[in-house]
Amino acid sequence: MKVLIVSDTHGKHRSLDRALEEAGEFDMFIHLGDVEGGEEYINAVIDCEKHMVRGNNDFFSELPQEEEFYIGKYRVFITHGHNYYVSLDTECLREEGRSRNVDIVMFGHTHRPFLEQSDGVTLLNPGSISYPRQEGRKGSYMIMEIDDKGKIKYRECYLE
Repeated sequence: MKVLIVSDTHGKHRSLDRALEEAGEFDMFIHLGDVEGGEEYINAVIDCEKHMVRGNNDFFSELPQEEEFYIGKYRVFITHGHNYYVSLDTECLREEGRSRNVDIVMFGHTHRPFLEQSDGVTLLNPGSISYPRQEGRKGSYMIMEIDDKGKIKYRECYLE
């Protein structure tokens, strides 16, 4: 299974289109907030299972604030992250993941890619494809792949 994970597109469809083209075929799409009105566009151009949450800039969105679901055998919690103070530290969000007994916590908000695995919980942030803040300032997204044996591999990707 191949999962495309994005965040903080801020209504910039050109950046999203580039990520979709670069990623190739995938089985699931996850958007971690700050869609800024792009829900209809995403629903029109992506034809697979989708999970999207609202971010701090999605003022009038009807997207859920958080969601929990399974990807294969892995329990996943997605949130934009601003309510867990991720701009300061990820410990509050890690604790939330532990309390929910999830394997993977995905968040956005910081516009910086992040991947950390400890204490049985994986925290990941794909960064932003529209307004990156990490060194080099290239738009970023993540690909998560689960092989036939259930092993996960994560890949940070940068727009060319």
